[in-house]
Amino acid sequence: MKYSYEELAKMIDHSLLHPTMTDQELEDGCTLAARYGVASVCIKPYAVKRAAELLKGSGVFVGAVIGFPHGNSTTESKRYETELACRDGAVEIDMVINIGKALSGDWNYVEQDVRAVCDEAHKHGAKVKVIFENDYLADGGAGLSGDDFKKKLCELCERAGADWVKTSSGYGFIKQPGGGYNYKGATEHDLALMRASVSAKVQVKAAGGVRDLDGLSKVRDLGASRCGATATAAMLDEYRRREAAEESGNSVEGSSASIGSGGY
Repeated sequence: MKYSYEELAKMIDHSLLHPTMTDQELEDGCTLAARYGVASVCIKPYAVKRAAELLKGSGVFVGAVIGFPHGNSTTESKRYETELACRDGAVEIDMVINIGKALSGDWNYVEQDVRAVCDEAHKHGAKVKVIFENDYLADGGAGLSGDDFKKKLCELCERAGADWVKTSSGYGFIKQPGGGYNYKGATEHDLALMRASVSAKVQVKAAGGVRDLDGLSKVRDLGASRCGATATAAMLDEYRRREAAEESGNSVEGSSASIGSGGY
């Protein structure tokens, strides 16, 4: 195997963000995260306190989303939401930029928005991942191409104190020609672009569309250190299956890497 089990498991932020998530599903999800030894659970703010209780001593971090999923809260709301989450036990924060302000070219607003969350989180010893929602940015804005727009956001977030830049929320649905909604989420192109657009002190997180082991490995190949996922059990069970096959001398065929194909 190219990477160890721990290397891949500790990339995963197990996502517990679906709007219909029940209390039982939260508890089951935290139990699963602990059993598989992932990096963190990524959860909604109201659930932080309970998740922190469930995961105490497990080695799995608790992360909370802020201004989720569309980044439309005021800066002060985001800052206070961050304060409350950290007080309840969150040690990682996944915040969404104000997408409309970014597309309007109000870079000072966007930077101050990110900085307020980073400053608050860092005060509590927590780290911050800043979500761009790249599906909304493909055509660029404010006179910039899509790629130049994302590069500018990377530079802005690094200045503001971000610990990670993150591709997507997993809920950035775009209306399709047939009237339905879908999204790509993390793509190989965007992960490589974002990795090249920040210094070594800023990490990159993939989210949305990574649903199998080969996709997870590809994310690591591209330089990302974290990946949001709901298919945690399927990916890591597949790792153990391939590991066992290798140990027994049998060849196991992997599927083609699935990145940016929709679904979260």
